[in-house]
Amino acid sequence: MNIRVKTNAKKNEIKFDKDFDAYRVSIKAKPIHGEANKEVIKFLSKHFKKKVRIVSGFKSSKKIVKLE
Repeated sequence: MNIRVKTNAKKNEIKFDKDFDAYRVSIKAKPIHGEANKEVIKFLSKHFKKKVRIVSGFKSSKKIVKLE
């Protein structure tokens, strides 16, 4: 699943963006020392009620995640 992450947001939320054919995920955490990636995994796991793993894009706002 493709996602685009916006860090340092006011609240954690997820929306589907038809233009990019990807989910836009806003995260409160800052992109320092992998904190935003941890928050993305935690937030998406709760949202989809499945285990989530980042496959690629660890240092990018564009990520590919896998639902297990």
